[in-house]
Amino acid sequence: MSATVFCDRPCELGEGALWHPLRGQLFWFDILGRRLLTRTEEGPAEWAFPEHASAAGWIDADHLLIATETALRRFHIPSGEHERVADLDARDPSTRSNDGRADPAGGFWIGTMGKAAEPGAGGIHRYHRGAVETLFPGLTIPNAICFAPDGRTAYFADTTERRIRRVALDAEGWPVGAPETFVDLRPEGLNPDGAVVDAEGGLWNAQWGAGRVARYHPDGRFDRAIAVGGRHASCPAFGGPELRTLFVTTAREGLTDPDPAQGLTYRAEPGAAGLPEPAIRI
Repeated sequence: MSATVFCDRPCELGEGALWHPLRGQLFWFDILGRRLLTRTEEGPAEWAFPEHASAAGWIDADHLLIATETALRRFHIPSGEHERVADLDARDPSTRSNDGRADPAGGFWIGTMGKAAEPGAGGIHRYHRGAVETLFPGLTIPNAICFAPDGRTAYFADTTERRIRRVALDAEGWPVGAPETFVDLRPEGLNPDGAVVDAEGGLWNAQWGAGRVARYHPDGRFDRAIAVGGRHASCPAFGGPELRTLFVTTAREGLTDPDPAQGLTYRAEPGAAGLPEPAIRI
């Protein structure tokens, strides 16, 4: 099973794919290019940011909550204007935001990391009811943030560890107990990047350097994989009619003399349906 090109604008570091369920529209980021991208029937569009921006959730039909290297920002889609909602490592110029996703309880999980991937410089944080709280400190490259359909399990990874972990959540979306290993990718030498869960609870993980997105059953067993043209697959998102299309961002970062397939955004028909992304409560 393989993917086709959805958008041919190359990203140095494509990330943060988000299907807005009210707008029927895909948004994604080029982190190193400091831009937010989209494509509609009218054509492609993008917005530039003064600092790195990496992930988003939706607030309502016209607003996103966007994570940048210093803040969470309320972004007005029609005008492109944005305003600070909360600080995010604002005092540390050596870090930036990375992978993130809204949780079913109305919060927003966002990872931060060193701009040069300094060991242990990052972590995973949660925005909830106006405040940001650190959940898991001391991570290097936080990724794979996603949630089970019932909202009672969160998944995440530190890419450098080559493991996807899971942790139980309470009714308000806060972690309960210690995380445990969900999938160990070390024997295969695979690097977990962004991830999303489908309606059946299967986890789809983009695997950096492997040019694929792999699906794992709720018990962690490997199911199948979809090949994408970009070697550095970075973030999947379900969207399209009935949420049956899987969109995947890729990156050119770290590739010497990348060919034209690298850094593009792809789409595939995976034979599974996704779940609507939940709204963030500001």
